Amino acid sequence: MNTPKRKPQRTCLGCRELKNKDELIRIVRSPEGEVSVDLTGKKNGRGAYLCRQASCLQKAVKSRALGRALKTEIPAETLAHLTEELSRG
Repeated sequence: MNTPKRKPQRTCLGCRELKNKDELIRIVRSPEGEVSVDLTGKKNGRGAYLCRQASCLQKAVKSRALGRALKTEIPAETLAHLTEELSRG
């Protein structure tokens, strides 16, 4: 009996919906403290997940959920870069 393999699920910080991990974008804080978008999902560091919508990023920033999840303050230039990456990816 082959049971179908379950896909890992994560919660979006913006809309708080549970979705498959491959539907979300991972934002990672590296051990050096740099915040970036992890398109591969394999970068080393503390990760947080967002839907592929700019509105979810805005909600996560406004509620400070992204900063809490990554355990760091997120500079304005990094937020601008994240918004740009989300619009591309």
